[in-house]
Amino acid sequence: MTQSGGKLFDILIIGAGPAGLAAAHAAAAAAPSASIGVVDDNPLAGGQIWRGGADRQPDQRARELWRALQAAPNVSFMHQHRVLYAPATGQLLVQSPASAVLLHYQRLIIATGARELLLPFPGWTLPGVTGAGGLQALAKGGYPVAGKRVVVAGSGPLLLAVAATLAERGAHVVAIAEQAATPQLVRFALGLLATPSKIAQALQLRAALRGVPYLRNSYVTAASGDACLRSVTLQRGGGTQTIACDYLACGYGLVPNPELAIALGCAVAPGSQAVQTDTWQQTTVPGIYCAGEGTGVGGVDKALAEGRIAGLAAAGRQDLALPHISARSRWQAFARRLARAFALRPEIHALADDDTIVCRCEDVCHGELRQHHSWRSAKLHTRCGMGPCQGRICGSATATLYGWRPESVRVPITPARVDSIIHS
Repeated sequence: MTQSGGKLFDILIIGAGPAGLAAAHAAAAAAPSASIGVVDDNPLAGGQIWRGGADRQPDQRARELWRALQAAPNVSFMHQHRVLYAPATGQLLVQSPASAVLLHYQRLIIATGARELLLPFPGWTLPGVTGAGGLQALAKGGYPVAGKRVVVAGSGPLLLAVAATLAERGAHVVAIAEQAATPQLVRFALGLLATPSKIAQALQLRAALRGVPYLRNSYVTAASGDACLRSVTLQRGGGTQTIACDYLACGYGLVPNPELAIALGCAVAPGSQAVQTDTWQQTTVPGIYCAGEGTGVGGVDKALAEGRIAGLAAAGRQDLALPHISARSRWQAFARRLARAFALRPEIHALADDDTIVCRCEDVCHGELRQHHSWRSAKLHTRCGMGPCQGRICGSATATLYGWRPESVRVPITPARVDSIIHS
């Protein structure tokens, strides 16, 4: 497994989700002579929202984008390739299952999406406890859930989508537990009048989940079992409820994946993991753009609008990007309403006890971590964030629980083979 020859692209896009695909399509149409590369770590394009292949989605936009990109002679895809690090300005070293390759670019668009926010509570490391989106992805990939009792919990509209996917595949969704209180949810529902397409989506999801209890103002306080999950305890208003189940799919929304942007010197918004961008989706580093959930979580419509703007700007056609700015503003406003409605209640921050593991890779507990004042101090003394996930799970958790922010990004950004680095 030796490194193959380098490749040069006028525009290189990292991520083949909605934002990345929209950026590639816009750039290819605006600059037909430009060479455009799309790098993604999955075997099929579509990202998490269009998982399983953009051409196989019920969303017509996904199918149309994929057909157009397949017909574009100046766009090439590199599936199952992961970015390791940047050896020099204008370069990225990427690794596939078979080899590593050095990519050169003139302009870069980062569309690396988001990941679930997982927060610790007693029992969250039991087999059978997963992230909400994690279990959805497993089910979409063929993992058997038929006949299994599942509690879906946490916060945000993703819970409904997860529950619908699981129910479609034969799972018995026992309950959906949403931590947000009823007044917040009512205000959010009324705000959907500004985005009618979201009302239609919500009605479709509720129809698919008819008969499934939707428990507002409710959250998991503990998961119980011996060798695997047997039940969960919910806090509901002023009381508690224990529900027997086989799986708990629990997630508290999404957080951006900013690691690549940070490693390249791009600034993130204060008190946030969202990458800062200007009117044209350009970051604080000239020639590097960011689009989609990396600039702030807001859903597929925001990602598509930002991707188009970034692709056109990177192609030097800012004039063509102007019509998409109003659409972006509308979906950015939706994202702000989303963040307000599903903001975490203070009780969620206090669920972990001293014996609750926060860093699962290195078995570091809350009692050890709360003695430290920063991410750096915790890493030096406890190895928190030093495991295989490179702090992606515990980093977001500690940012939420303690307000810590990483001072730098550990490279390689993803685990690498030794020969990939030796030959870089």
